[in-house]
Amino acid sequence: MTRAINKNNLLETEAWKLLENSIIYYQGKPIGSVAAHDPESNALNYDQCFLRDFVPSALVFLMHGKTEIVRNFLIETLKLQSHEKQIDCFEPGAGLMPASFKVLCSGSEEFLIADFGEQAIARVPPVDSCMWWILLLRAYEKATGDLDLARQPNFQEGIKLILDLCLVHRFSMYPTMLVPDGAFMIDRRMGVYEHPLEIQVLFYASLRAASELLLPDGNGDRYLRNVAQRLGTLKYHIRNYYWLDLKRLREIYRYKGDEFGKEVANKFNIYSQSIPSWLTEWLPETGGYLAGNLGPGRMDFRFFALGNLMAIISSLACEEEAQSIMNLFAQRWEDLIGYMPVKICFPALEGLEWQIVTGCDPKNIPWSYHNGGNWPVLLWLFTAAAQKTGRIELAQEAIAIAESRLFQDQFPEYYDGNNGRLIGKEARIYQTWSIAGLLAAKQLLANPDSLELISFAEGLEGPGCSL
Repeated sequence: MTRAINKNNLLETEAWKLLENSIIYYQGKPIGSVAAHDPESNALNYDQCFLRDFVPSALVFLMHGKTEIVRNFLIETLKLQSHEKQIDCFEPGAGLMPASFKVLCSGSEEFLIADFGEQAIARVPPVDSCMWWILLLRAYEKATGDLDLARQPNFQEGIKLILDLCLVHRFSMYPTMLVPDGAFMIDRRMGVYEHPLEIQVLFYASLRAASELLLPDGNGDRYLRNVAQRLGTLKYHIRNYYWLDLKRLREIYRYKGDEFGKEVANKFNIYSQSIPSWLTEWLPETGGYLAGNLGPGRMDFRFFALGNLMAIISSLACEEEAQSIMNLFAQRWEDLIGYMPVKICFPALEGLEWQIVTGCDPKNIPWSYHNGGNWPVLLWLFTAAAQKTGRIELAQEAIAIAESRLFQDQFPEYYDGNNGRLIGKEARIYQTWSIAGLLAAKQLLANPDSLELISFAEGLEGPGCSL
């Protein structure tokens, strides 16, 4: 036992060294971390600091009292926020946070260059960056007790600009956010356009965070009222219409189509023939989850891990739903955890469907990358959700699986195969958020109070659980 503990301590020390080696410095101060330090591959944009990628690293630093880097990150990325009203369709709208940034030098001068998606593959803007930024600002405040940073006028203005961007009047009858394909962690064409679960959950969590961070003075009270109103309708919408379990599936199976009027069961005109054949046998009696997407005549029945796990952490899923999601993980362990936690989505798109939906994307082949790959970074979210639901044994088993492979595999970006048995075909090694995902998961177990940095209690807004 002592030998095993010593080995785990040595491995954790090694992981810490890798994380510290990934740190980016700007004007002599730590400001973020590179996406990956793969000595065998072309850097491309992996030498930049991505806002979403830095979140697990930032949480690790906050959990260990290393708060300076997170403070610097928040200050400098706020300066990069777009403030111009969109005149040219090729320019970022006001309030948008960049996908990534890097430090460039000109002689003795250093400056930051931001990418809002104008250099990204397919030129997709990052819808999620601004939401992760607000959540990290809240986590920083909780970890440090520093109430002054978020209350500075520039931070208050930055939060309001994000809310202006997210709460804008739009052509929609729903409280959810309409976004293009590839605008978040799944940043390539995968049929996740319209109202993907991940964005809706991050939207909800960032609104919760904004309601805690915004001051009521000036026009702040107007923003707070708008946030409170949207929170209630968004929670109701997601809980009632995205939820899938056997009871709900039986209802959809017997839906009548083309109903007109207010009091109808099939409000989104979902046809029962769209229920995939795999789902009726795969969904366990005591399990359930939030569907991947919902829109007119469309329900994406795929399971997406990040959205469901974050729904638990943010309390967008009620207690009964949260337990059902964790039951699904427990009873479909081989599919969703397998040889490396956690599978990003299930099942993979294959055959003609893969060709049509992904545009024959050679990186998103079936059971690879975003199309059913396994991503170690999701381990921290799985651990946080397991801790919040009292299912610690699931987190312990998942962490043990990850530890048994990640070090010898040199912390790949993702794994391939139905059960995550193969290192990803094009995966970078020494991927920073794979390293941080493991360290954050272990620290969540070692210090359960750390969950407060990212977790939300059940909100007072809106109705209770739909179950």
